[in-house]
Amino acid sequence: MITGERIRFRGVERDDLPTFVKWLNDPEVRQGILMHHPGSQAEEENWYDEMLKLPMDEHVLGIEAKLPGEKAVEPSNHANEGHWKLIGNLAFFRIDWRNRSSEFGIMIGDTNYWNQGYGTEAVRLLVKHGFNTLNLNRIYLHVFENNSRAIRAYEKAGFVHEGRLRQAGFKDGKYIDILVMSILKDEFKIY
Repeated sequence: MITGERIRFRGVERDDLPTFVKWLNDPEVRQGILMHHPGSQAEEENWYDEMLKLPMDEHVLGIEAKLPGEKAVEPSNHANEGHWKLIGNLAFFRIDWRNRSSEFGIMIGDTNYWNQGYGTEAVRLLVKHGFNTLNLNRIYLHVFENNSRAIRAYEKAGFVHEGRLRQAGFKDGKYIDILVMSILKDEFKIY
């Protein structure tokens, strides 16, 4: 596991898929991601099987939040698993090992955890893992211009605006710009 102050990352299990389907069927959650229609359990199971075929460093990780009142101690057995709640997922993808670069994506699917800094903490923890464990030099992302919550989280984590893909996305009957943001290893500061 990869552990932060209030969150941790763990491998995604097949048992997590019903939770993912619930999130992906929430129109508010779908607003910020590339998915345009509700998903089914069967589609999510197919996605999971395909994800397992990817290189290990591109597997999706579950984001768990420590429940209030719990110590920040790594659990020693499954009996302690109840002290953490799955709130989202994230992953590196399109890792380019020659140029030491990767894109990443994140979804905080549990809306009860929005606007509390969990997204920012998750981004910082993933970036730290990317630079310090995977030896990446550049991490980048694409985000819809109207996703101000995500943009704020990325900026707080040290990402800078690189460019704008004009009218590259289509959401709710209109074309919107997609922003490109990145952070370089020598710009990263551990918070």
